[in-house]
Amino acid sequence: MKRKLWFVLALLVITATVLSACGGNSAGNIKPPAPAATSNTANNNTANNNTANNNTANNNNAGSSSAGNSSANGPIVLNGAGATFPLPVYTEWIQMYKSVAPNVTINYQGIGSGGGQKAIFDGTVDFAGSDSLLSEEQYKKMPDLQMLPMLAGAVVPIFNIPNVDSLVLDGPTLAAIYLGKITKWNDPAIAKLNPNVSLPDEAITVAHRSDGSGTTEIFTSYLGAVSQEWKDKVGIGKAVEWPVDNMGQGVGGKGNPGVAQAVQSTPYSIGYVELAYAKSNHIPAAKLVNAAGNVVEANAETMQDAMAAFADAFDERLTAKIVNAPGKKSWPIMGYTYLIIHMKDNKDCAKTKALLNFIKWAITSPEAAKKAAELGYAALPQAVQQKVLAKLQQVECNGQKVMP
Repeated sequence: MKRKLWFVLALLVITATVLSACGGNSAGNIKPPAPAATSNTANNNTANNNTANNNTANNNNAGSSSAGNSSANGPIVLNGAGATFPLPVYTEWIQMYKSVAPNVTINYQGIGSGGGQKAIFDGTVDFAGSDSLLSEEQYKKMPDLQMLPMLAGAVVPIFNIPNVDSLVLDGPTLAAIYLGKITKWNDPAIAKLNPNVSLPDEAITVAHRSDGSGTTEIFTSYLGAVSQEWKDKVGIGKAVEWPVDNMGQGVGGKGNPGVAQAVQSTPYSIGYVELAYAKSNHIPAAKLVNAAGNVVEANAETMQDAMAAFADAFDERLTAKIVNAPGKKSWPIMGYTYLIIHMKDNKDCAKTKALLNFIKWAITSPEAAKKAAELGYAALPQAVQQKVLAKLQQVECNGQKVMP
């Protein structure tokens, strides 16, 4: 009897074991495979996490441009900072590029050209934006840096004169306003240029950048070209000592947005910003008498004319100044805006290639050029595009060409 009982118990144990093993293959217990790494949701979540991590690293001055090695097919995060001059178009380009390279997330902060240059020297960004040219001293400190022209833009004098929406200035008059020599809107020099405008007997408030700025370098380059007094007394650069500040007529604004805001909120004021900021904020911009003696306004035609006048102006470092162009239609206050990248000191090859691909797309894509024109910028001429593409082919990572 005991043997039969043991036999039954053993049979029950064997049966339970077999059923348990078979149950592992039943449809109700099969778990679905993990989502593929190429899932858009997965990529976006990972990219967002990487963005947060990179932002934290940047806040701690740890940087991310040379740490680790990204996967060419996985999420890639590129961090940049610098000039506010191109910020509107860079913002649009970055959004557009998501459809071209969904795995690449690009962050760009408009902190001014000086801030961008400092960031790439400190190693806290993968690339910098600048309208201001690097100095000889900076090239000596980091000789592998390269400036790449991305597009050109116009700097325009914006004004806020109640009941006045059209204004003409020339170079010497504009320089005299910023020198503090012309202090009233109905000054004879301004009145002569605007015979049909009722100009008020009001003091001029003069707005300028308070931070290191490529826009300021372009603007002061123009003032130095049209006024020997400006060149001798104030000079040209990212930051200068503004004579109007000592006279109590000056007001500073951070970035192009800060100057635009200062003019917009201050009656009887004048300032200078990149054209896109004037257009987007609906602030009137003065027309200027150019080097050929013609009254011109900043638009696509006058910008292209200025660029054409300086077609051969690039030096061996791929930089050029294009102010006070001699063309009949040329807008006189023009400048290229640049990206600053490393030519050799690159350790993360996937990130480096992603950056170069973005730059190539930005300067050659018809869609990118169309968006730039809509915002008030001028795309690079074909000859300049070829110079930039040739530089991209020379970029190295760990001793090897990234885009042979």
